[in-house]
Amino acid sequence: MDLTGVWDVTVRTPIGSLAVVYAFADDGDITGTATARDETVPLRDIVVAGQRVTWRQSVTKPMRLNLEFDVMVDGDRLTGHSKAGRLPRSVVTGVRRQGRIS
Repeated sequence: MDLTGVWDVTVRTPIGSLAVVYAFADDGDITGTATARDETVPLRDIVVAGQRVTWRQSVTKPMRLNLEFDVMVDGDRLTGHSKAGRLPRSVVTGVRRQGRIS
């Protein structure tokens, strides 16, 4: 499974949907960033196990949160959820943009 590239992701939270752009690269280790609302943050602890991908990230907008993601990648689509502490799970869906980065 190839995760590299730029992904347009929607996170449906209890306070509304957020559009987030994820960029994943593989230089021997998979790295990534998330960009939303003029904030770009690094992804941590990225683990790929078959089609399942998990990672952690912190954000400060719209509020300060530590997030955990768990998604399944099927070709150029991903689906799953994110979790922020005791808050309810948020549904995550995304589509890879054409043209992959490395």
